[in-house]
Amino acid sequence: MAARRPPGREEEKASSRLPRHRPRRLRRSPALREWVAESDPEPRRLVLPVFVRPGSGPPTPVAGFPGVSLWPIEALPKLVRGLSDDGVRAVLLFGTARRKDTSGSEARSAEGAVPRAVTSLKRLDPSLVVATDVCLCAYTSHGHCGVLRGTAVDNDRTIALLGTVAALHAHAGADLVAPSAMMDGQVGAIRAALDDAGALETAILAYSSKHASALYGPFRATEGSAPSFGDRASYQMDYRNGREALGEMELDRREGADLLMVKPALTSLDLLARARARFDLPLAAFQVSGEYAMIKAAADRGFLDERLAVRETLGAIRRAGADVIVSYYAREFARWTREGA
Repeated sequence: MAARRPPGREEEKASSRLPRHRPRRLRRSPALREWVAESDPEPRRLVLPVFVRPGSGPPTPVAGFPGVSLWPIEALPKLVRGLSDDGVRAVLLFGTARRKDTSGSEARSAEGAVPRAVTSLKRLDPSLVVATDVCLCAYTSHGHCGVLRGTAVDNDRTIALLGTVAALHAHAGADLVAPSAMMDGQVGAIRAALDDAGALETAILAYSSKHASALYGPFRATEGSAPSFGDRASYQMDYRNGREALGEMELDRREGADLLMVKPALTSLDLLARARARFDLPLAAFQVSGEYAMIKAAADRGFLDERLAVRETLGAIRRAGADVIVSYYAREFARWTREGA
């Protein structure tokens, strides 16, 4: 076997100009890329938003919100079977009302859609994690997230009502309650109401940083919860304020939140990253209806590959620091993952 010839001077010069560090080495095959991936939006981290309604009959597809339906209580066995097949193990329930009034009284009825849905879901599948949205906007005739004093939302009267709603959901069997009204002190009021009701083990998923956003349109159309006057900028956060968002998270942590959430997800990635560095609590992010609808519409027109776009956006949310992701794509993504797509 011939001895290797030492490199000549010209070869040494050429070698010194080549990159010494080559990150591409670990990108050259799908197996290597998968092996060293730092974060992944695994289906176990996903939460499916579910709209439940009073009444009977089959689930009703929502016009203008592709893939989303309103679920009556009697149709929930079909939903549970589908969730189990797809591998989604958590839901966040939103209710709709038969009748609306100025105080959102149906939200506080044990016969309302959400309490009945919670009881049904926990009976059908006790291992399913069931969270409930705690707010009044879907139940008030004016569409605001609390009761009014004149034309302004009365913060302190509202948080007392939210505590009643949360205790009702806990009594029905909810694992977590998720207050989204963005009232000052809502987490503390709800924690006190839960504890007074004996629901010491019911956790609070706090919508700590929920911005007044243009991306909630399909959701509000589904719930019929758009304000009949004004907007929600006086209680939902200004998206321009990052320090304030972290302050809201700190307040909720002190008041007893068990998880902190940002919403919308893609416009809050910086807040997720900053919160991950500051808080030890689990972090959640909500990929909201407008984010979902934009991907659906772009994919429908052939502007992008839907599956790749969903994987990338969910991956970015996870990379930024979210432990849990609420997404209307939860079932589809879990199914694609199972299929290896």
